[in-house]
Amino acid sequence: MRKLLRAVALGVTALIVLTGCAGGVTGSQERTVTVWTYPAISDDARHRELWANLISRFNETNPGVRVDVEIFPWAKRDEALQTAITSDTGPDLVYLVPDQLSSYEAAIEPMNAYLGQERASSLLPNVAQAVTAGDSLLGAPLLTSSNPLVCNAAAFRAAGVVTYPSTWEDVTEMAPLFTEKGMYALTYSADPGQTLNMSFYPLLWQAGGSVFDADEQVAFNSPQGIRALEFLTGLARGNALEPDSLTTAVNTEQTEFAAGRSGCTWSIPAVDLVPVLGEENVVVLPPLRDERSVAYGTVGSLSLLKSSRNKEVAGRFAAFVTDPVNSVDYLRAGGYFSPTSGTAPLYAGRPVQSRVEQTLPNVRFGEPNHAARQVMGVLSPEIQAALLGQKSPQQALTDAAEAAKPLLR
Repeated sequence: MRKLLRAVALGVTALIVLTGCAGGVTGSQERTVTVWTYPAISDDARHRELWANLISRFNETNPGVRVDVEIFPWAKRDEALQTAITSDTGPDLVYLVPDQLSSYEAAIEPMNAYLGQERASSLLPNVAQAVTAGDSLLGAPLLTSSNPLVCNAAAFRAAGVVTYPSTWEDVTEMAPLFTEKGMYALTYSADPGQTLNMSFYPLLWQAGGSVFDADEQVAFNSPQGIRALEFLTGLARGNALEPDSLTTAVNTEQTEFAAGRSGCTWSIPAVDLVPVLGEENVVVLPPLRDERSVAYGTVGSLSLLKSSRNKEVAGRFAAFVTDPVNSVDYLRAGGYFSPTSGTAPLYAGRPVQSRVEQTLPNVRFGEPNHAARQVMGVLSPEIQAALLGQKSPQQALTDAAEAAKPLLR
């Protein structure tokens, strides 16, 4: 697999070699920084081009540094990284998201000294919280995102509904108006292979609950968790949830939402819906509210591993790439946002993305726990079972909590 992945990054690496040699530096003087990243930008050619441009600009003031960027697939990325760290063959820098940071904390070199106090202080408060353990920055944030409520204006017109929802109660009240027309109030992804960050967890947070408690034990089976799942199962019993998405992973273009027969979702990024629905039909709203209004988003960071043999130059490269000015092209190419405050709006001429950007203060970037992904794996099928009427919400969450116990410290 490694050979194949290396080939994926060859275009970037080749450009880097040329840049490194341009300054007349001999091989014995050259320092190498290896970066492992993933398809954060779906257009592979464009992704590699962006990295090559960043490296070329970095080399203008840092001659004699060769940077090898390897683009791995998302699948099995943790297994590959864990193996590399254990065998001391890992990269200098690796792209990580918040729910991975606690798993690799022992292997991560804090980034504080490389970013400096001014940059660290400029991070959005929720971004800083997501990448910090104690006083240590576990990564240099490159990008952030938000998945607020998105509604389909054409579907609302077809259902004769004139007011968009802002609360759970609003959704419950509008649901019969959609089902009477043979439509659905929500598109909710319940396939166990899909991340709960984009489905159940936002509801749990909106109810005032959390996945884990302060002792790093599961807390999703709390009254708040039961309330969140009861909200969903009530909609499912009333045929207000798109049925195919409850059992399978449906491509965006094939959803009832894309076909104009479902009202709202938070499981599909707004930017992905523009080419499907047309910008005029993509209505971006604040996240739904129960006790609070919360959406899920991600923070993509470059983390420096303690095993790096070139920490100083690797830290310098991470600081350069994640600088809010240097990263503008990368962010726009992927539809992402700056993780820092005080930066100019990235999408002044794109109203959908501009509205999404305004929801960043409402974002929660997952919950740090070494077993976060494994817990998600046992919770997902239980939520699906409740939505399919096979278990009560309380029983589903109780069973998931029991199954999660062996996964936790």
